[in-house]
Amino acid sequence: MVLTGAEIVVECLKEQGVDTVFGYPGGTILNVYDALYKHSNEINHILTSHEQGAAHAADGYARATGKVGVCLATSGPGATNLVTGIATAYMDSVPIVAITCNVNLPLLGKDSFQEVDIAGITMPITKHNYIVKDVNILADTLRKAFAIAGSGRPGPVLVDITKDVTANSCEYAKKEPTAVEKPMRCLEEEIKEAVQLIEQAQKPYIYVGGGAVIAEAYQEVREFAQIVDAPVCDTLMGKGVCDGHDARYTGMIGMHGTKTSNFGVSECDLLIALGARFSDRVVGNPKKFAENAKVLHIDIDAAEINKNIRTDVSLVGDLKEVLNKLNGRLAKQDHGEWMQHIAQLKEKFPLSYDQSVLSCPYIIEEIDRLTKGEAIITTDVGQHQMWAAQYYKYSLPRTLLTSGGLGTMGYGLGACIGAKMGQPEKICINIAGDGCFRMNMNELATASRYNIPIIQVVINNHVLGMVRQWQTLFYGQRYSQTVLNDGVDFCKVAEGLGCEAILVTKKEEVAPAIERALSLKKPVLLNCIIPEDDKVFPMVPAGAPISEAFDANDLAAK
Repeated sequence: MVLTGAEIVVECLKEQGVDTVFGYPGGTILNVYDALYKHSNEINHILTSHEQGAAHAADGYARATGKVGVCLATSGPGATNLVTGIATAYMDSVPIVAITCNVNLPLLGKDSFQEVDIAGITMPITKHNYIVKDVNILADTLRKAFAIAGSGRPGPVLVDITKDVTANSCEYAKKEPTAVEKPMRCLEEEIKEAVQLIEQAQKPYIYVGGGAVIAEAYQEVREFAQIVDAPVCDTLMGKGVCDGHDARYTGMIGMHGTKTSNFGVSECDLLIALGARFSDRVVGNPKKFAENAKVLHIDIDAAEINKNIRTDVSLVGDLKEVLNKLNGRLAKQDHGEWMQHIAQLKEKFPLSYDQSVLSCPYIIEEIDRLTKGEAIITTDVGQHQMWAAQYYKYSLPRTLLTSGGLGTMGYGLGACIGAKMGQPEKICINIAGDGCFRMNMNELATASRYNIPIIQVVINNHVLGMVRQWQTLFYGQRYSQTVLNDGVDFCKVAEGLGCEAILVTKKEEVAPAIERALSLKKPVLLNCIIPEDDKVFPMVPAGAPISEAFDANDLAAK
């Protein structure tokens, strides 16, 4: 059948099973929005308050569901407003397709109104991108975009379409999406080497990253940990792969990881990295990271092997497939003495906080208790993000959605909206600091417009908490531009944007506020006032060995 380019865009979205898109219309993309209007019963469009919110919502949808998220924007500033969200997805390997439209083909390159080279701008932060100048290749280009976004190591793909292509017509024939292949590139000889390395180890430690979430490999990881008889730590992106209640689990590793994980990895004789990239926030000083250990690294992306840390054996391939092979080859190991030592470290170095005042860890623990650990938690970036990683017990993957690689303030609210659209039966809660919340708080209007029942928790210490913590510890308490103690009333802001709002100033107000928010079935903001000088511990100074993790007791003892 003959369709316009705009109609082909919609048909290709339907081909790929897309049920929800996030975006903001404008002049060059009007034809696509007109086509969407005619298919509103098949594809749900969420009009965000800002294009950045649309990109983060598509990202949150993708992380929560495992499907490809989709966002739309017009040319010029509409397209450039997507850039931070695209970069966020790129750093964390999140599959999204961003569809933008540009000026008519004859106007390209002439500094036309709202013209920008969005393909050039996003080239370093996409897996691939396209500019479509011919309607005859539009359908296949969109199909390739979805295939690339979701295959291998996932990531964002941008498709920029000139406006005249959306108006032009050509023959269109429906195609079923091709199945995503799971590459198994490691050789049989390498599998044997890995098995031998594991069987020789006396003190193995498993380090789980976001790749285990992406590969849907959490059951295989848990089986692997039982077979190897090893403790398990994770990164921010790997939360929920190992059940947070499991006795083997020792918490996060790295700059704000637990002492148990940091000290244990520093003592182990074999570090097994599963879908992790040895980022600087995990490794600290690379020359002293796990310096007593051999390293086995399993990852889908060959570019990550030996990039930051030298490995002894590496297996490149889909983690789920590789672990299935290893689990089938390995005999049950017994490391009772090592596991007992790790248990003693956990007992000696528990996470702790001041119980006498209202604090973020207390709020997180109450959220965990009242949601039975079954909510999807999104966060922004900073102290609250680390506390959310430390004190909520994630028992399943895809339940902590956070900007790990780029560290994007303002990420969480859009992501929370996207997660709720993708998983409507789940409780979805965004935890943000007051500094982060100011970035994109206009997305509360999106939540209220569609009555999306999310809960926005603002951890309000009236400062940029993480930056202030560094200023306190390393910059002589010179609080340059980090105090936010002004006249902004977040409860009034939320009410003005159509949401319910609850002020929380005491510990005894926390549980009733959360219970009320859960019962309302509409968007609710909790404005929680905490002390300005609360700090996230443990902590490792940037560039220091993770074996030098310290906490408040260590500081007091100096």
